Amino acid sequence: MDKIRSIPARMGKLRMARRFGMVTGVHGGVIHVGGLNAHAALGDRVSLVPRMGGALGAEVVALHPETAAVLPEGPTEGIAIGTEAELLFAPTLAPADSWVGRIVDPLGRPLDGRPLVPGLRERAYRPAPPPAASRNRLGPRLRTGLAVFDTLLPLVRGQRMGLFAGSGVGKSTLLSALAKGVAADVVVVALVGERGRELREFVEEVLGPEGLARSVVVAATSDQSPLMRRRCAWAAMTVAEHFRDQGRHVLFLADSITRFAEAHREIALSAGESPSYRGFPPSVSHLIMSLAERSGPGPEGAGDITAVFSVLVAGSDMEEPVADILRGVLDGHVVLDRAIAERGRFPAVDVLRSVSRSLPQAASAEENALIARARAALGAYAESELMIRAGLYAQGSDPKLDEAVRIYPALDQFFTRDSPTPGQSFALLAQTLA
Repeated sequence: MDKIRSIPARMGKLRMARRFGMVTGVHGGVIHVGGLNAHAALGDRVSLVPRMGGALGAEVVALHPETAAVLPEGPTEGIAIGTEAELLFAPTLAPADSWVGRIVDPLGRPLDGRPLVPGLRERAYRPAPPPAASRNRLGPRLRTGLAVFDTLLPLVRGQRMGLFAGSGVGKSTLLSALAKGVAADVVVVALVGERGRELREFVEEVLGPEGLARSVVVAATSDQSPLMRRRCAWAAMTVAEHFRDQGRHVLFLADSITRFAEAHREIALSAGESPSYRGFPPSVSHLIMSLAERSGPGPEGAGDITAVFSVLVAGSDMEEPVADILRGVLDGHVVLDRAIAERGRFPAVDVLRSVSRSLPQAASAEENALIARARAALGAYAESELMIRAGLYAQGSDPKLDEAVRIYPALDQFFTRDSPTPGQSFALLAQTLA
């Protein structure tokens, strides 16, 4: 039935005329195509036919008076002067409800070996976000299944949260826990630039059958071109918008925005843009902010997209360009600390460096008092930790520090606990602080 319903949409994509050009030069990985300038626009796709056969996709990244500069989506072996190039115009994506439980690539092609039926509506990869004046407000607090998020770092419906972490500190595991634990109708996962061997491992072991059953996974592995890696995040957000427009609550997980920005850097430099921001082009700021703005509360009558964007930070450097840009447009950020992970505590959240901007509205007065007391204890302990561990602190010299030292082990253990409900987590927090 879905195949029959999709026939009109597929017929609508048929073109009465086809536009062709030919390769006039190849330089530094960029292919110059003549004969298409009167019809091509930035972002259009082009199909090239190498000598060895097959078809090679490419995207228009720059336009010159006589030629269009296109960046290929794969290896360029066999491309020669005179190679035929067909203009495919701007790419679109047609998500469908049947995509839930599936793994697709950024062009909407199945990666799990089963047929995939496109939806009835073609969507652009980079539509405008909902009008600011008509967007809903942030919604109620969401259950995550993790005590630290259900208390000190609440996640609410429509919130945009950043997850900042180095490699190997439990970022993917935390994302999978959120995918399985957060109350949402649909989960959309963008795996940008992941290693090929990790895709199946993430889906089968980290995400698991329970998580995949309500998820759409959009993946572009690290061996693919920067065009596909950049388009991966756009495609995943487009899928999320499909479900949001139906009035559903969507949880969007992106891993990672750093690789998304790095892919854009490769494309922008190939197009002639100059690096200016620690090696990143000026356009990377708008790229990241426009993606983030597409998530969040939907317009009136629609659903919401609650988003968690992960960022790879080297050495926990929160001033790194991508981290700095993204942190400024989000509704909170969570920092995972390597030292915490190395002593075996999961999730390795550095609570003092993390913040949820849904507070204080997301908690009652009593709950906010518990949060303030817990943060004060963590801050007092952190300020004197070296002195405490060296045995230089004498009990009784500071009542506040005495209390922090007393409750710190139990509080640290509390952050590893699962959470049946946010209300029960606050009850456990009150017992921990007693």
